[in-house]
Amino acid sequence: MEKLKKIRSNLSNKMKQDLVTELINALTILPGVGKKSAQRMALYLLDRNKDGASILASTLKEAIDKIQRCSSCRMLTSNSLCNICSDNSRDNKSICVVESPSDVLAIESTGGYRGRYFVLLGRLSPIDGVGPSELGINDLIQIIDQDEVKEIILATSSTVEGDATAIYIKDHVKKAKVSRISYGIPIGGELEYVDGTTIARAIEGRVEINVD
Repeated sequence: MEKLKKIRSNLSNKMKQDLVTELINALTILPGVGKKSAQRMALYLLDRNKDGASILASTLKEAIDKIQRCSSCRMLTSNSLCNICSDNSRDNKSICVVESPSDVLAIESTGGYRGRYFVLLGRLSPIDGVGPSELGINDLIQIIDQDEVKEIILATSSTVEGDATAIYIKDHVKKAKVSRISYGIPIGGELEYVDGTTIARAIEGRVEINVD
């Protein structure tokens, strides 16, 4: 009888250890989180903050089930239109084109821009099979024409692909002024890693693109 209890106890401990290991491995999928960091997170949630862990789990599950792309700008949202596109106080005649949702958050954090956005979800990269259709550029052009947009601000990254994407969009926009942020953004830099003040100055110091 005692031996049976011991076997059951060992099996129970093994199952618990397996779940802990699974949790640690799951946390390592987050960017910048290695094995040791994941281990600290897992042990903190399990040992010291189970209520927080429950909130995190339920919120993440709900987000996965409900969050989608905004039908207008392709930003992440739980509604058909994101908070920015549904805000009547925004300037509907100005659209800032960015590569990712994190770029929208970076610009919004500065409070220096009150127009709308269009999220490309990438940049032109023929080698990787990413062309204009994958970036929704035709949808962007349609929005510009339908809403009679006056200005397009290109906030793509200062990389070869980002430059190519900006030039492609410039060449296909016929009815609006096209400018690109430039001041303070380092060559080869990713927008999401630039501080808010620099982004705000880049928006203010944008320049029109002239392609011969």
